[in-house]
Amino acid sequence: MQYTLSYWERETFYRDIDIAVIGSGIVGLAAAIHLRTLHPNLSVAVLERGILPVGASTRNAGFSCFGSMTELLDDLTLMSEDDVLAIVEKRWTGLQRLRALTGDTQIDFQGLGGYEMFTQEENAVFQKCVERIPDFNQKIGRITGHPEVYKVVDERLPEFGFQGVQHLILNQAEGQVHTGKLMQTLLQKAVDAGVRFFNGFEIKRLEDTSQGVEIETAAGWTLRVPKVLVAVNGFARQLLPGLDVQPARNQVLITHPVPGLRVKGCFHYDRGYFYFRNIDGRILLGGGRNLDFETEKTEDFGANPKIRQALTELLHTVICPGQDVEIDTWWAGIMGLGPVKKPIIQHVSPNVTVSVRLSGMGVAIGTLVGQEGAEMILEAK
Repeated sequence: MQYTLSYWERETFYRDIDIAVIGSGIVGLAAAIHLRTLHPNLSVAVLERGILPVGASTRNAGFSCFGSMTELLDDLTLMSEDDVLAIVEKRWTGLQRLRALTGDTQIDFQGLGGYEMFTQEENAVFQKCVERIPDFNQKIGRITGHPEVYKVVDERLPEFGFQGVQHLILNQAEGQVHTGKLMQTLLQKAVDAGVRFFNGFEIKRLEDTSQGVEIETAAGWTLRVPKVLVAVNGFARQLLPGLDVQPARNQVLITHPVPGLRVKGCFHYDRGYFYFRNIDGRILLGGGRNLDFETEKTEDFGANPKIRQALTELLHTVICPGQDVEIDTWWAGIMGLGPVKKPIIQHVSPNVTVSVRLSGMGVAIGTLVGQEGAEMILEAK
């Protein structure tokens, strides 16, 4: 259906936009708020194709985490130690900026710690982690201010009631947030800052011209604005095909309330590919992408039966063994990954800047990536 703006629509709603932020997830909202904070006279508009933010920001597990032991050891096989520590520092800084922006109470932040589980078959991996704990505590402790970030806490295993888990390593500096409250708080902050919102705004094409950035909508009409910040993470290549961002889908379930639930905190398993936590007396469990990497390289929010079966089995045999636990609902979220876990914050043309590729750490690093993208677009000539 061809749709042309009326004079009233053009002159009232879409006039005099200085900067358009594409995407209303954590990155886009943090950027928009930051732009208005730095320059209150700027007209900032957020363009979002969904009714709610579409992607991962309203669909993640709410982990306030920055690095489990096995994840960091895996990263060290691909990057230098300095690069790995730099990413950890960005995640930690991002978390502190998020909490400063929203307040802990508003997002239900709880510093319950982040645990990593190891089965008997993973004993060799566990021993490698134990060997590196003193070194990691020293180096990451300087970043976080926690003198003992990682510690073995096998004595806590009985209180959680897991089956087949032999060891636990606790990251004492991690926590969890309520994803819904987090996004609701950021949206309200943006509204209070004077950011304008346009939902249901699907974009077909971006083109940076001498007259400004032309945004062609799926409805067939074009909006022209001086500058654009792209903050759509896993969907970035739909607008900018040349970006090195790979979409990656994650399957997630949540149970009905579990009577006498013993799990408290955030948990990683199998190098972080599986993760779960407690929320409202329920278990939220997701991941398993490593069981079918190729299928999950998708922008489709659909189901993967193989992975969902594995998550269901993990729930019933390891996390809540012998309990009558029922699954309430399933969903999926789309992350943005790359060859290394480093976000892309850069100009792609004179008037278009990107803040994408969060590598599954949107809660941790999203605020920082958005704010740095905002500062970069302001520097553009």
